[in-house]
Amino acid sequence: MKIKWYGHSSFLLRTQAGVRLFTDPCGPYTGYVLKDIIADAVTISHSHSDHDYLGAFSNTPHVINSEGLHEFKGIRITGIPSYHDESAGKERGTNLIFLFEFDGLRVAHLGDLGDLPTDDAYLQLGKLDVLLAPVGGTYTIGPSRACEIACKTQTNIFIPMHYQTPTLTLEKKLLGVESTLSIAKGWHIHKLNQNEAVITKESLGENRLLVFDYAK
Repeated sequence: MKIKWYGHSSFLLRTQAGVRLFTDPCGPYTGYVLKDIIADAVTISHSHSDHDYLGAFSNTPHVINSEGLHEFKGIRITGIPSYHDESAGKERGTNLIFLFEFDGLRVAHLGDLGDLPTDDAYLQLGKLDVLLAPVGGTYTIGPSRACEIACKTQTNIFIPMHYQTPTLTLEKKLLGVESTLSIAKGWHIHKLNQNEAVITKESLGENRLLVFDYAK
């Protein structure tokens, strides 16, 4: 898998067969400018404009925005219901966690998860190879809960997302990634000077935390 971070919760996942999956495309008001991206499919965790901006694409990708199992070009994509807040959705609504299974990997994107997953959600997630988790707080879970989920799912590679960078211009500031690094005890932290990486089953390692540079 080749993975590239475009900022916020937006990632491009490219399988060994060349299928391109995009997650939660963020709109330009966030400060991140996504344009002319080509993707085969896009997953949308919820209908907020910093997560469902289809204007980012130069083609028309297949949109997946519902719970349950979706089969797409040999990839299993499971939408798992969750909440965007700690009040069972009363404040900010619902959210979908997406589990991707391809190339022998199990990759989860938590979207704008605002509370810990339910027991049923944990059961569906199982053991994860890669976890993409929000850590900025305010609108989502923060560092401690993200680390808790990473540990409970026995994640090999934990990739923080949805945190404050110099580019991000949301109304309310989020925590920066350093807040996560300061409490990520037992994790091997790798700060990359680029916004992409190649991850294979053979290169997973254990308890690795990857911090991508953000796309400027």
